[in-house]
Amino acid sequence: MFFVFDLETVPDIDLIRKVVDEPSDDDTTLLEQATEQISRNKSGFMPPMFHKIVAWVGLWIENNGEPRNKVAWSGDNEADGIKKLFEALSAFKDFGLVHHNGKGFDLPVITYRAMKYGLQLPPRLNTHDIKYRFSRVNIDLMDEFSNYGASMAPKLKHLGLLIDIPFKQTAEGNAVYTMFQQGQIEQIEHYCYEDVMATYLVWLHLKFTVSELQPEFFYNLRDRATTKLQEIQNREF
Repeated sequence: MFFVFDLETVPDIDLIRKVVDEPSDDDTTLLEQATEQISRNKSGFMPPMFHKIVAWVGLWIENNGEPRNKVAWSGDNEADGIKKLFEALSAFKDFGLVHHNGKGFDLPVITYRAMKYGLQLPPRLNTHDIKYRFSRVNIDLMDEFSNYGASMAPKLKHLGLLIDIPFKQTAEGNAVYTMFQQGQIEQIEHYCYEDVMATYLVWLHLKFTVSELQPEFFYNLRDRATTKLQEIQNREF
């Protein structure tokens, strides 16, 4: 089994306020300070430690790519959300992971936040199969397409354009904090679900391209997943 997943996060304002020198009482100003003092990238995106999970979605799939079931959570009780994620990941013993930049962001976030709340990771997440950078069961699409950093890593949205499937129709990642401030939790989870289906579709195309899926089986899975993605994108709130 494989778990195709994605997280949605917002800045951990409380932690950032503890770290920033002379922190502002205004959250917007505080984030500007954090960009200058903490972030080491041009985008101003905070390191994984400084993110709080507000939604996650996972899609269980068979080893051959056949989808089994979706699991999800969203809300402002982060500890509860992490517990539910770990419960979901305990459904299978030797599962693999599929994600886009999960090694660089999602998995570190999960570890940091579990440590914050005194929670234990499912044992599978600490095995060599998962932790090994070149693992064949912890599949990061950024690694797969960049040949582990030898080439420039692609954005998920651009991969969608490459295969003529429009992704990121619900929102962009930088809009999640605004949505969270406005109490749009359900919409955030919906946006996360779109990312998971997009990741799954790209993974299917990659498996077909490298001759690991037979054409007829691939076309069937692709068409079903594309239809589901369109349903997600067409939902109105």
